[in-house]
Amino acid sequence: MTEEVVLGGGCFWCTEASFKEVSGVLEVTSGYAGGHAENPSYREVCSGDTGHAEVVRIEYREEKVSLEKLLELFFRIHDPTTEDRQGPDVGNQYRSIILYQNEEQREKVEAFIEEKEDEYEDEIVTEVKSLDNFYRAEERHQDYFEKNPENAYCTMHAEPKVEKAREMNL
Repeated sequence: MTEEVVLGGGCFWCTEASFKEVSGVLEVTSGYAGGHAENPSYREVCSGDTGHAEVVRIEYREEKVSLEKLLELFFRIHDPTTEDRQGPDVGNQYRSIILYQNEEQREKVEAFIEEKEDEYEDEIVTEVKSLDNFYRAEERHQDYFEKNPENAYCTMHAEPKVEKAREMNL
């Protein structure tokens, strides 16, 4: 059975590249969600005025990889205790966010976060909310790490996250 989840944990280039390493993931699409503006551009999202976060929509086969395993990777490649910031990226568009598709998914996400709370010194600030709309990012942002492996941002920030995904061997 094919499922989807939308996750935001900083720059979508890093998140997208990491989840492409997971067996059972069919497709990862960079985009924008969680805000109020319709069909926003990258420039508009970067302004911080749209309320949207940079996110990835992950399509996966539940019989090959569970939502919980995807969340394990998500929490490993970003800091869920940092509000509106991941690494060098600052602003509400880089916040930690999980956008659920249905009540069952919401319950699993909330249970996962509750279980993880004791593993962190600081409070988990990951926003959990229903997915209203997902807006696909411009084509230049799709598969960015694959297309630009020598880009300084990619080597400094995406590559270490991809390595963490590979280490998990999902």
